[in-house]
Amino acid sequence: MPSPRQDLRRALHAVAFQQAGYFTAAQALDVGYSYQAQKYHADAGNWVRVDRALFRLPEWPADPDDVYVRCTLWSDGKGVVSHDSALAVHGLSDVDPVKVHLTVPPGFGAVDDLVALHVGEVAEDEREVRRGWAVTTPLRTLVDAAASDLSQEQVDRAVADALRLGLTTRRRLLRASVDAPDRAALRLERALARTAADE
Repeated sequence: MPSPRQDLRRALHAVAFQQAGYFTAAQALDVGYSYQAQKYHADAGNWVRVDRALFRLPEWPADPDDVYVRCTLWSDGKGVVSHDSALAVHGLSDVDPVKVHLTVPPGFGAVDDLVALHVGEVAEDEREVRRGWAVTTPLRTLVDAAASDLSQEQVDRAVADALRLGLTTRRRLLRASVDAPDRAALRLERALARTAADE
């Protein structure tokens, strides 16, 4: 029969496995690890302290997407990777953002120098769930990009890439532009016109 210690470890691993090996101090507390126990495990090397109140299982391999998991945990699971960062995730355009862009719900109050926040709602059908984080769908990403401060050239390139990669269609983009803010609708229509001219 498993010991209480083994049960604790198993419960923590179940949480961490859903988040690319990461877990927060609050999640460890919920599982049953006191703050004193957390300090012990971090000091003993059983857990890797990644940041304030953020840990990782030591045997977990590093991955380029780790930054998105960390930012999602920082946002308490409320943030969705979006805008410039979502363009990079989907391989659209050649945007290489310095900060991680997250869309967070209204009333979200945290700030971080490494995160660019955008306030808004992201519907379930506008997000793709990855391991421990979520990203806006290519279609939602293109609408967000068109509404942002990105240059028209970058928007054109992103739309062309999305069509070439089969991530969306002209019809879906036109339909999305109807409900988009005026600026986004105009820039999406321009991008579609330019891609049609290039064909």
